[in-house]
Amino acid sequence: MRILVTGGAGFIGSHLCERLLNEGHEVICLDNFFTGRRENILSLLDNPRFELLRHDVIEPILLEVDQIYNLACPASPIHYQYNPVKTVKTSVMGMINMLGLAKRVRARILQASTSEVYGDPLVHPQPEEYWGNVNPIGLRSCYDEGKRIAETLMMDYHRQNNVDTRIARIFNTYGPRMLENDGRVVSNFVVQALRGESLTLYGEGDQTRSFCYVDDLVEALTRLMNADDLHEPVNLGNPGEFTIKQLAEEVVRICGSASGVTYMPLPQDDPRQRKPNIKRAQALLGWNPTIPLREGLEKTVTFFRSRELRAKS
Repeated sequence: MRILVTGGAGFIGSHLCERLLNEGHEVICLDNFFTGRRENILSLLDNPRFELLRHDVIEPILLEVDQIYNLACPASPIHYQYNPVKTVKTSVMGMINMLGLAKRVRARILQASTSEVYGDPLVHPQPEEYWGNVNPIGLRSCYDEGKRIAETLMMDYHRQNNVDTRIARIFNTYGPRMLENDGRVVSNFVVQALRGESLTLYGEGDQTRSFCYVDDLVEALTRLMNADDLHEPVNLGNPGEFTIKQLAEEVVRICGSASGVTYMPLPQDDPRQRKPNIKRAQALLGWNPTIPLREGLEKTVTFFRSRELRAKS
């Protein structure tokens, strides 16, 4: 097939492009390089079935494709709060443009939504039926509400125009090619530990997260895209739950670091708990994450260690 991946030079997008090429598809990678990096897809540029377009999804584009993975949107608070209006535009106008394209060429489209649609959840773990506990006017709302509207648009285009849609609610994902300065907890801890700096913990470090390795997520995304008649949202994440303090201890151990810990105030609207209920993905996709946190962190540390060495040389 001919497949469009928006945000294809980003962390998850580049792994997805690689996977799709390995399956024999033609891949069009579209990215405006706000958080995407050319080096993420450098090894793909010589592939005759790979095409790179520098383009912003806020602007319409005409392409002939069979499938669209819409991953375009900064996903870390540092980047999406840098220009919150642009973040909302990316989720809303970008979604409208991609849905218009899907409608025009009769392509199947998958939206990379987020566990952030659940806000600071009062239900634990979070099933897809839960509507969330959200702050529509907070610092994080440019991302959270943008993704919620994108889901609304997906369902409305499906109901009104019969567009073939898929919605993936992605929980915390980590692995090689994360940005070292994106402010997300795994990359923060790994970079700080490798540099011998104190690890920054917000609050008491007893808030919980569930961490899914990027290869497991890409497997889930491709299964969801190719599943039949599955238009309702599907949680994709690892149900293994860890406190942030436990994560910090594991990172320090893997890095062989002597780093200590510095406690900082909890950011506004930072969720206290986050863990997916993945029964829908298990039942309808036959999917379960297979890579345990320790193994995934070891691969992630190896990637960041090589980047640190290159930066010093």
